[in-house]
Parts: sequence; structure tokens; C-alpha cells
Amino acid sequence: MAKYRRDRINDAVKEEMAQIIRDVKDPRVAEAMVSITGAQVTGDLKFAKIYFSVLGGDKNEVLKGLKSATGFFRSELAKRINLRITPQLTFEYDNSAEYGSNI
Repeated sequence: MAKYRRDRINDAVKEEMAQIIRDVKDPRVAEAMVSITGAQVTGDLKFAKIYFSVLGGDKNEVLKGLKSATGFFRSELAKRINLRITPQLTFEYDNSAEYGSNI
């Protein structure tokens, strides 16, 4: 797959996940200010890593909430983005904002 196509898919997944995360009703996610900072989809579109940062909440609890809502995220992503395969989502904490503030 061409790199520019994967970059477009990464951007589309990131933008849609930022919209979908507002609809989550899990209090671990809804009460914290969660921001999607990036998405990285594999070349075969089967897996995607979603990077997030948290303000005003415990990152471990938010990660548990995101993992429990993975099915909801995947189904909403399938409705919003026209891909042959909807990727399986994994979430990783992005500490670049904390690192930047420490510098």
C-alpha cells in the first residue's frame, strides 16, 4: 500500500475517533478530558493503534474504560469510514504532552 494512502487512513481514523470518543457513556472516559493524539494503522488494515492523552483523570482508569468500549468504537468506525476491513483497535497512552511540559 502506498504511504500516502496509509497516511490518509491514519488521519481519517484519528479524526473519527476524536468524534466517537465524545459519545462514550463510560464514566471513566466521559468524566476525564481524553484527547486522541494519533492513529497508526498497519499496512493490511487489520490493526490500529490509537494514541491518547488525558487531562483531569487517571490514565490507567481511562485506558480500562477505552478497552471496555472497544466494540463500540469499532462498530462506529465501521459506520463512518468506508474500509473493507475495520481494524482491531488497541489503545496506548501518549506522554508527549507531559514530556513537552517538563522540558
